[in-house]
Amino acid sequence: MSVQLGSTMKVLRPYPNVLAFYDGRIPGVRAHSEGPNWLDDGAFTLGTASYAIVDGSEALVYDTHMSIAHAQIVRETLERLGVERMTVVLSHWHTDHVAGNAVFSDCEIIANTFTEQALKANRDALEGGDPPINPLIMPNRIFETEMTLQIGGLTVELRHLDIHSFDETVLYMPEHDVVFAGDTLEDTVTYVSEPDRLDAHLVDLERFAGWSFNKILPNHGSVERIQAGGYDRNFIEATRIYVEKLLQLEAHPDLAQQDLQTFAAEALATGGVEYFEAYEAVHQSNVKSVLEAGRKRA
Repeated sequence: MSVQLGSTMKVLRPYPNVLAFYDGRIPGVRAHSEGPNWLDDGAFTLGTASYAIVDGSEALVYDTHMSIAHAQIVRETLERLGVERMTVVLSHWHTDHVAGNAVFSDCEIIANTFTEQALKANRDALEGGDPPINPLIMPNRIFETEMTLQIGGLTVELRHLDIHSFDETVLYMPEHDVVFAGDTLEDTVTYVSEPDRLDAHLVDLERFAGWSFNKILPNHGSVERIQAGGYDRNFIEATRIYVEKLLQLEAHPDLAQQDLQTFAAEALATGGVEYFEAYEAVHQSNVKSVLEAGRKRA
């Protein structure tokens, strides 16, 4: 069954100054087309949230969601709340995080240097994809590794991490001691987009775990956990365990035959993540890409 883009989106309020715009994880429902496409087979199937941090007439929008329609709902919702100045921060360059940029083309759009480079390098693919992100609106303010913003009376810290994608920007909000994690963490498991760089991702997972904070809000996760204020720090440990096991595949190729629940049993036992059936396909894709990367190195 197909639905109109954005018609199933929920607006959650995990904290007084935070809105989560969540769509997807609806069995049997597709939002773009019946054929294979990145929006349905990734963002919508797995569930996607973008966020807004709001104080008075100012808001920070963390990612512009999976479509123009979704981004328009985000903007209209904020305008109804009296927001007059919106600042966008992009978590990284992937499709479902930048698809709605055009709706915020008159706003400051912030990204780190790596995201800017990746968007330039992949512009043709993004604008020619299915669905196309055309025109792709580029960031207009760039930072290196860290940056601090004031949204009304709220402080938000932008920090670069090399997890899932080399260009991730996560947010730390001291007001609620919460990290907005982008795609550095996903429930049930991380999507491997850079199979040659899992060792680097592990290094930054350890760095991430060393930070002081209480809760985590991911872009892909359970609507119930997001609504309740996010995930606890075991989310990082579960991801670390899963990535380390992926790195064992070359030496133990029999692991490739395991389903997700078996392969990720130790990660699931942490309580940091929950099993969600749609991630079986993500896991099989991860296994395939890690093994292919190993063969190429050999």
